[in-house]
Amino acid sequence: MMDKRLKNLRKTMNREVFSQLKFTEHHKKSIRERIKQEAHSDKEILVAIMQLLVQEKTGYQLVSLLQSRGILNFKENEGSLYVILHRLELKGVLMSSWQEDDTKFYQLNKKGRKLLKKVEEQPASNYLSFKEILEG
Repeated sequence: MMDKRLKNLRKTMNREVFSQLKFTEHHKKSIRERIKQEAHSDKEILVAIMQLLVQEKTGYQLVSLLQSRGILNFKENEGSLYVILHRLELKGVLMSSWQEDDTKFYQLNKKGRKLLKKVEEQPASNYLSFKEILEG
């Protein structure tokens, strides 16, 4: 019953509302520009990753949670997230573990939590340590 009402509403919306909607090249360009402006810096992305890894997560969960924060960098390129996770692990900031079903989990260790706390308290001053981590 509800499905039928929703379908009817959709048909009506298409016929009444969307038929009057003009989506010009100017609109498209404006939207693309706004999307570009919403790009996140490497530091913001790294902080978000570390904040999410205070609790254990898989890479897949991490991509979804980053997307829900508006960070879409890994949507089509999950591999680059794993490069960052590997670098963080090499720097001794996080640990990883494999579960029996061959799922790999990541989580900040004590050093990682300290670094995150430091960066959250003094955002501007710790840029170099983050740049260092990213560049491996």
